[in-house]
Amino acid sequence: MENFLIFLVGLLLTCSVRALADAEYMRYKDPKQPLNARIKDLMNRMTLEEKIGQMVQIDRSVASTEVLKKYFIGSILSGGGSVPAKQASAETWINMVNDFQRSALSTRLGIPIIYGIDAIHGHNNVYKATIFPHNVGLGATRDPELVKRIGAATALEIRATGIQYTFAPCIAVCRDPRWGRCYESYSEDPVVIESMTEIIPGLQGDNPANSCKGVPFVAGKNNVAACAKHYVGDGGTTKGINENNTVIDRHGLLSIHMPAYYRSIIKGVSTIMVSYSSWNGEKMHTNHELITKFLKNTLHFRGFVISDSEGIDKITSPAHANYSYSIEATITAGIDMVMVPYNYTEFIDGLTSEVKNQIIPMSRIDDAVKRILRVKFIMDLFENPLADTSLVNQLGSQEHRELARESVRKSLVLLKNGESTDKPLLPLPKKAPKILVAGSHADNLGYQCGGWTMEWQGVSGNNITIGTTILTAIKNTVDAETKVIYKEDPDADFVKSNEFSYAIVVVGEHPYAETVGDSMNLTIPDPGPSTITNVCGAVKCVVIIISGRPVVIEPYLTSMDALIAAWLPGTEGQGVADVLFGDYDFTGKLPRTWFKTVDQLPMNVGDPHYDPLFPYGYGLTTKAAQM
Repeated sequence: MENFLIFLVGLLLTCSVRALADAEYMRYKDPKQPLNARIKDLMNRMTLEEKIGQMVQIDRSVASTEVLKKYFIGSILSGGGSVPAKQASAETWINMVNDFQRSALSTRLGIPIIYGIDAIHGHNNVYKATIFPHNVGLGATRDPELVKRIGAATALEIRATGIQYTFAPCIAVCRDPRWGRCYESYSEDPVVIESMTEIIPGLQGDNPANSCKGVPFVAGKNNVAACAKHYVGDGGTTKGINENNTVIDRHGLLSIHMPAYYRSIIKGVSTIMVSYSSWNGEKMHTNHELITKFLKNTLHFRGFVISDSEGIDKITSPAHANYSYSIEATITAGIDMVMVPYNYTEFIDGLTSEVKNQIIPMSRIDDAVKRILRVKFIMDLFENPLADTSLVNQLGSQEHRELARESVRKSLVLLKNGESTDKPLLPLPKKAPKILVAGSHADNLGYQCGGWTMEWQGVSGNNITIGTTILTAIKNTVDAETKVIYKEDPDADFVKSNEFSYAIVVVGEHPYAETVGDSMNLTIPDPGPSTITNVCGAVKCVVIIISGRPVVIEPYLTSMDALIAAWLPGTEGQGVADVLFGDYDFTGKLPRTWFKTVDQLPMNVGDPHYDPLFPYGYGLTTKAAQM
C-alpha cells in the first residue's frame, strides 16, 4: 500500500509538472511561431469581454490602470491637443505611454495596447517636434521621394515619444477648396495623391518584395503603423461641406477617390479610417458594400478598419439618437476598431449585449479582433511593448529640420513675377538700404503652421513650439547692412515716406481644422487685403500667401509685382527666404486650380467650365542667384 501511495504521488507530481509546463507555453507569445498560429492561439484563449476590449480605442484623458484592466482596452489615442503636460518632453510622453502599456501587459493575457496620434504634418501635437508643410504644400512639390523621407523622419519623431501609430496619411482628393480639410489633401488630382502614398513606406518601412497584397507591414522599432484616411470620398462633398454627402456615381468614386487606397493597400498600410461623410446619402460608417465587400473582400485588405472619432455617434441625426442601432450598423458594416474617446462604457455594454443576443454574429467580432491582433503581431508589439529613450534626440533634430526646410523650398509656387518675363522682381537682392516686411503672417509661427499644430484648431503666436518665422528668416538672409523694418499693418503714408527698396507682404488664413475651416467665401481675413493695397500701391512688393488652399486674390493681383503661394509651411520658415532671395529656384507647381471667384466652384482641371485665374500645374520658375 505504501509503495502504491508513493507511485500515486509521483504520478500526480509528474502530471502537475507537465500541466504547468503546458500552461507556461503560450504559443502566441513565441515569435518563432507562424503569424496565423499565434493569432489563432491567442483568439482561442480570449473571452468575449477581452475580444470586445481589443475593438475599443479611448482617449488618454480617460485611460487608467483600472480602466485598462477592467475593460481589456486595445488602444489609446491622443486627440488634437490631448497631451500629458504642456510642453511635455519626449521622456514625459514615453513614461505616460509605458505606464499605460504596463497596465495592459498586467491583464490575464497581456495583450499590448497600440497608441495612436494625429501626426499629420510631422509629430504636430508635440512640443519641439519638426512641423513639415501640410499636405497641400507637399502636393506642390510633385516629389514622392521627398514625401517618403518626411514619412521616415516623422516615424522617428513619433517613436521618440513612445508612440507606435499615426492617423496618417490623409489621401482625400479635395475637389472643392471650400472644404475645411482641403490642406490635408495633396491635390485635386488623384494621380498626384496616388504618388504621394509613398509616405506610407516612409512611415512603416519598405514592404518586402515578396509580401502578399493587402497584408500590413511595419519594419521595426524605428517605424510606425500608418492609417490611410478617410475612406472614401471625403474630399468630394457637396459645396465642400465637411462630413457631408458626396454625390457621384460608382465609376466616379472608383476613378477619383479610390485609386490611392489601392496603392496604399499594395504598400502594406496597416489601418484604414472610415470617413464621417456619406456616399449618395449612405453614411460611410454603415456602408457594408464598400467596407466589407469591396475593401476587405475585393481589395484583400488584411489590416484593421478604424472609425473616426465618435463616428459611430454621427450616423444618426441628431448624433447619438439611437445608439444600439449605431453599434449594430457600424460593426456589421465591417468597422473593426471603434474610436470612442470618452463614452466607451456605453459602447462596450451595447456591443456585448448585441453579441450575446445574436444581433451581431460572433464571426464579425472574430474578424475584427484577428485584424487588430495581426497588426500588433506584425509590429512586434508582443516582443517590444515598451519604449526606451534611445530615440529622444530625434525629436526636432537638425537633420529633420533641414528636411522640412527643403520641403518648404520645393512647395512654394511662384504665381507672378514682375510685369513681364524680361523684368522679373524675384529673386530679391539681399543688399538693399532698407526693406519693409509687413503682414499678419510674417512673424507668427502658429499662423505659419496652421491647424493641427499643438492644438486641434491650431494657435497663434511664436511661443507654441520651436521654429523660424518668415520675418526671422528674412533677417537671417539679407546682407548685414540691409535694414529690415517690420510693421504688421502699415498705412500708405508710412510706406511712401520711408523710401523702401522693396516690400515683402505676408498675409493669409488664420489656423483652422475640419468643420471650423469650411468657408463659402474663401477671403483673406482683415487686415490682409488692406495691407496688400497700402503696401503694394506705394512700393515694389512681393506678396506671400499663407493658406491651406487657394483664396480670393484676383481683386489685388494687378497691384502686386510678385505673388507666391506658400501654403502652410510649418516651423521652418527659412525655406521661404532660401527661394525668395535666390539661393534656390522656385520649382513648385499648383496642386490645385486657383479660381477667379468662388462662384466658379467646384472647378477642377478637366471640367467643361474650366476658366481659372491660375490653372492646375501652373508655376513659374526662377534662376537661382549666382553666389
